[in-house]
Amino acid sequence: MTPRKRRWFDAIGWLALALLILTTIAHLATRPPPMPDYAAVRADWKPSEAWLYDRDGRLLDSERINFERRRLAWVPLQDISPAARNAVVQSEDQRFWSHGGVDWLAVAAAIRTRLTREENGSRSRGASTLPMQLAAFLDPALAQPGKRDWRTKIRQMRAGQALASNWSHDQMLEAYFNLVPLRGEAQGIGAGARSLFGKRPADMTRTDAALFAGLLPNPAANAEALGRRACRVAHAKDCTAIRAAAATLVSGERAAQFDPALAPHLAVRLLDKPGMRVTTTIDRNIQTAAIVALRRQLAGLGSDRVRDGAVVVLDNATGDVLAYVGGVGLKSTAAMVDGANARRQAGSTLKPHLYAQVIEHGWLTAASILDDSPVQLDTASGLYVPKNYDRSFKGPVSVRNALASSLNVPAVRTLVIDDVQEFRDRLWALGYHGLVEDGDYYGFSLALGSAEVSLVEQANAFRTLANSGSWSPVNFVATRHLRQHPRAIVTPAAAFIVGDILADATARADAFGADSALRLPFWAAAKTGTSKGMRDNWCIGWSDRFTVAVWVGNLEGDSMRAVSGTSGAAPVWRDVMLALHAGRPGKPPAMPDGVEARQISLPGTREPPRREYFVRGTAQAVMATAPEAARRPRITSPVSGSVYALDPDIPIDRQRLAVTVSGAVAGYRLLLDRKPAGDADAGLQILPRPGIHILTLVDPGGRMIDRVRFTVR
Repeated sequence: MTPRKRRWFDAIGWLALALLILTTIAHLATRPPPMPDYAAVRADWKPSEAWLYDRDGRLLDSERINFERRRLAWVPLQDISPAARNAVVQSEDQRFWSHGGVDWLAVAAAIRTRLTREENGSRSRGASTLPMQLAAFLDPALAQPGKRDWRTKIRQMRAGQALASNWSHDQMLEAYFNLVPLRGEAQGIGAGARSLFGKRPADMTRTDAALFAGLLPNPAANAEALGRRACRVAHAKDCTAIRAAAATLVSGERAAQFDPALAPHLAVRLLDKPGMRVTTTIDRNIQTAAIVALRRQLAGLGSDRVRDGAVVVLDNATGDVLAYVGGVGLKSTAAMVDGANARRQAGSTLKPHLYAQVIEHGWLTAASILDDSPVQLDTASGLYVPKNYDRSFKGPVSVRNALASSLNVPAVRTLVIDDVQEFRDRLWALGYHGLVEDGDYYGFSLALGSAEVSLVEQANAFRTLANSGSWSPVNFVATRHLRQHPRAIVTPAAAFIVGDILADATARADAFGADSALRLPFWAAAKTGTSKGMRDNWCIGWSDRFTVAVWVGNLEGDSMRAVSGTSGAAPVWRDVMLALHAGRPGKPPAMPDGVEARQISLPGTREPPRREYFVRGTAQAVMATAPEAARRPRITSPVSGSVYALDPDIPIDRQRLAVTVSGAVAGYRLLLDRKPAGDADAGLQILPRPGIHILTLVDPGGRMIDRVRFTVR
């Protein structure tokens, strides 16, 4: 070989080596990231949502768990409408079904366009195929903003080829539809079809499909640009309908209807993992009726009076929660707070449980007479002076009228007969597990509902009375087959008598009127309550099949204005009860064993003769108040333990302390610090000096009858 030829062959060799090196470098520099297989992508898919369903499988609500993207369940290709499939392929990758990941004809056309600087508005994505776009979805490094250089493009092309060699075309198209980012936070056709069109992917029309495809190059496009591109995709001669649909899509109107939002507070309570599908015990029809009733009442009262409310409906037989409304928004300033689970002051709603306890012990009957008159009780925290809601006193009243009319002073006297600790333990057994302190902590005010309870606890405690005193927990989830065996808490006799009292419209007429919201056209028992400072308003009651509990108030704790038990919560309770019993009125319970009925008279009261129920063995035909002469005299003022402060700005002789004594006290005398102070019936006014004093009442024979201790400062 001649030297010239040798040099020629050497040059070719070096050139080949250089080309090999350059090719190797280019190959390594443009090597794409490894692409996962189809099965791995499917397995890795996690929805961003969790879903709540009613007992019949109807969607109640969804809860966002993952806030990075809004995804729904993976949608198989056969569940996507043919119109959507065709529109996307025609607009994004016309030769998708025939190429191997890269459309070389489109690449050549794109290069020619770049070189000749021709404008081609109809192909804004150039030569990017569906497999190439899918590769960028699977590895965002292939489509980072600002990195659209030749190297990135080649890596994307090679990744598209890798996908096409390992995936079928159906698999690639299906994954593309599920991974494509759309307007707002939506990702994939599942979320997109729901939020953009209010439909399932299978129900998308040709117009929907054109708009969907029109979004892909620029999901944030305005209505005009989207309508223009969608019209080109659809090859429509008249684009009026498409432009109108584009305006609706861009407005976000359908995105606001992404889910029914019927139980948002329960969704937060039960859903905590992406993809969860929880079937609850809720009945969607009952839930809707409760929402409508509460929303109507709050709107009628006005946000300047009350802003918040909650409703719970239970099935008496099973304990299933049929409705759970934690709030309805409107003008609430704490709409995210769950009003059905929040603990609020119970007010008078605990009184039925107190009376049930003393009736079952036989200490009182429904006909027993209680004294509704001023009372002052010495407690560890000071003087306790309960007052009735209307600040008046009725004198001697029966237990029936005291409970039905929700009188406070008789309830406190009943708790004195019972025991604060015993009553606290009974409330705990009924499921009021917010009462974590002992009885001394709550004191006599527990009779008037000073403790904080939740609406669910209230509903289930009253359901216990509906179930003849048997308690069992409530159920939120329908798939929970194991039910706890009911536990007897209240005797059936006491539960029946208390229920009969709370269903007695005549007995509550003095306090609530003859035709209040509590009166239904069928048998139902109900109790209202209002907490201190008008912060909470309750109405809880039951029929033979359902227990309904309603709370209204202000979740931020400020007082309501001009709202009472019958004007606040009771109208909601009534509306829900009527909806529950439409076509099937409630029936009164059968009288259980251990209860007897007797005709009675109540001389000395304002109550006429009536038929009354008694625990067997406690019945009496006549229930009279004790005559004045039979009552032991006692000092009613000052109350033992009282502390009085002298005011230096008031003349001392005008700061005398009035002494009152109850009962027949003719011949009785008073001693102040063991020295005679005067006759007990003389209406004494004493002027003790600062210090601790003892006032004693003695009978004509000098025997001590009563004694109080008080302090003057």
